[in-house]
Amino acid sequence: MSELTITDLWKGYSAQPVLRGMNLDVPAGSLTAVLGLSGCGKTTLLRVIAGFERAERGMVSLGSRVLDDGHTYIPPERRGIGYVPQEGALFPHLTVKGNVGFGLSREERRGSAVGELLEMVGLSSLADRYPHQLSGGEQQRVALARALARRPEVLLLDEPFSSLDASLRARVREEVHALLRAQGVTTVLVTHDQEEALSLADTVAVLRDGTIVQGGTPNHLYTLPADVELARFLGAVNLIDADFDRGTARTSLGMLVLRSDLGSPGAEAPGTTSGVVMVRPEQLEVRPRGESVADGLVGEVEQCRYYGHDALLHIRIDEPGGEQVLLARVQGEQALPAGTPVSLTAHGPVTIAE
Repeated sequence: MSELTITDLWKGYSAQPVLRGMNLDVPAGSLTAVLGLSGCGKTTLLRVIAGFERAERGMVSLGSRVLDDGHTYIPPERRGIGYVPQEGALFPHLTVKGNVGFGLSREERRGSAVGELLEMVGLSSLADRYPHQLSGGEQQRVALARALARRPEVLLLDEPFSSLDASLRARVREEVHALLRAQGVTTVLVTHDQEEALSLADTVAVLRDGTIVQGGTPNHLYTLPADVELARFLGAVNLIDADFDRGTARTSLGMLVLRSDLGSPGAEAPGTTSGVVMVRPEQLEVRPRGESVADGLVGEVEQCRYYGHDALLHIRIDEPGGEQVLLARVQGEQALPAGTPVSLTAHGPVTIAE
């Protein structure tokens, strides 16, 4: 296993820059998700790593090997990198067995390698079927087995689950995640799905306008986002006015502890006396009005979005400065219908909005 390193990478098309000096470290054996909106450069990044595109500037290295730095260029077939495109791209005229064995030597195809790969992805019984006879999830697993057949040092996944329906997507990505964990392959997954990135990856790097705006563990990014735009991209967030004093924030929701840069309670920035804090919906506690609360706000449920396991409440608050709608996430059995008068408190720690 080798670490993949991208340093000051630039790449564009027709004088239009796509990647703008981006840096990314993918630890050996890890799964790193590159998360971003469509058009931010995710697929271009994978194509440069794979060698399908040449970098204009910067360096791509795998362990101690330089793959591309403007002088050295190693072609795709010699990089030891597997690539699974968005649609799988299986050969329609080949069986499952033929697709998985494509690219292997004749001797390897005659041996047990293909059978072992099919068993690994749970498709041994479908070896003689053709791609059109498979479900979407089965096709993706064939594409994965084909990519793993040549024992790559790095595996690149280009939004491999996006074409699957919601229930199948969740099941297939869990199966793939378990398989990659067992194989210990250094993996880069690009996706626009926040839930997918946060739930699967060891490390998440958020790509915006061709550069990484923040990277870290899923928990670090969610609790300490670099800015409000990123906070909103990763999930719903409430912005609450606050006065700061020695590591605490006095808000309309009560006194809340501030997070430090390390993700634990800490002090506000030097010289800062007031500002805005970010409060996630799950940090709000909602009670039907009438139950006693020592502090907090009162409001009324404007809308309830029920998802079964939980519900997202839109709560309208009347404040001296005007109306505000706060979002609160509660357990499914605690969902309240629109029109219910409620009181709100919050629990910290919270992050200052930059």
